[in-house]
Amino acid sequence: MNNNNDEMYEVSDYDEDIQQREALIAEAEQIDGDAEWDVIARAIADLRRKWKQISYWDSVYEDQLVEKFDGVVDKLYSKRREGFQNNQELKKALIEQAKKISVSNEWNQATDAMADLMRQWKAIGTAGKEDDALWEAFNAARQTFFDRKHAYWENLQSNFANALQAKQSLIEQAKEIADSTQWQQTSEKFKSLMDQWKAAGSAGREHEDRLWDAFNEQRQKFYDRRSVYYDQLHKEQDQKYLDKKALVEKAAAIAAEKTYTKELTEQMKSLSNEWKAIGSCGKEREDQIWDEFRSVMDDYFNGLKQLNEQKHQEWRQRMQDARNRKQDLLQKQKWQLKRMQEEMVGLLGQRAIDEMNEDIADKEEFIQQLEAEIADIEKSLAK
Repeated sequence: MNNNNDEMYEVSDYDEDIQQREALIAEAEQIDGDAEWDVIARAIADLRRKWKQISYWDSVYEDQLVEKFDGVVDKLYSKRREGFQNNQELKKALIEQAKKISVSNEWNQATDAMADLMRQWKAIGTAGKEDDALWEAFNAARQTFFDRKHAYWENLQSNFANALQAKQSLIEQAKEIADSTQWQQTSEKFKSLMDQWKAAGSAGREHEDRLWDAFNEQRQKFYDRRSVYYDQLHKEQDQKYLDKKALVEKAAAIAAEKTYTKELTEQMKSLSNEWKAIGSCGKEREDQIWDEFRSVMDDYFNGLKQLNEQKHQEWRQRMQDARNRKQDLLQKQKWQLKRMQEEMVGLLGQRAIDEMNEDIADKEEFIQQLEAEIADIEKSLAK
């Protein structure tokens, strides 16, 4: 009787242990594989502790339950390993991105990008045993960038100081020439100062706006004065253009008459003097209006020249004709003188001889006069 009771108790204990193991397997299957590994690890350790506390009856079914329990736990560990592998790949990708960013000179943009990579890194989670090595590689790329950035900013601060000094000097130079009236020369100087200003670089946010306002104030002061000057100059040049246009019209009216008198010639010369007195009407129109005026003046004075040449030719012709007439008369007078000298031989009586001598002397004087007049004409013609 007692043996039967012991067997009943044993069956009851076995069934209870089997149910506990099945319950632990079901609990293991309910573990969230996507939860934090620390949570999963604690849950597994708790289940294993409970599993070990259950008596082992050395049955085939128990062996099957052990295999099933280990299989569920192995799946969790396998998923963890897969997570490690995936995290490794993700972190390796972040390392490559960090290396690329580490050589960038776009400091603000790269700094933001590095911060974003850091946020992604933290969000990924552990990569297992490789995590420390991956972190060292990732952090080395970050440190390379931030070391370069630090060196850049240190150099930038030095450049700021140099730029500050250079721009203060440029402001003083601008002040010295801001009141100049050498418009073209000073404009070139301001252009040079502006080029130097740009080349100096930034003096930093703290100073840049103030420096620029001081420098630009002097530039604007000069350019405003220059604008006033050129506005007035353009008004004067417009008036000069109108004045010269009027002179062109006057000269054209005189030239159109084709009449060349001393009075008209003096008027044309007077117009030329007025032209010179007016001054320039500006590069854009001066050549054009001068060509118009010069063309009209050339038209008149070419006509005057032709007229004078014609008069000169007429004068030469008259002089040549006069010379020819005097030469003919001279030959006649010489022939007459020769006859008178021949007649002297046959004269009788002193009175007749004296009268003939007087006539010869008069003839010789007239011949000399003719020769002198011919010589004067020849001299005039030779000029």
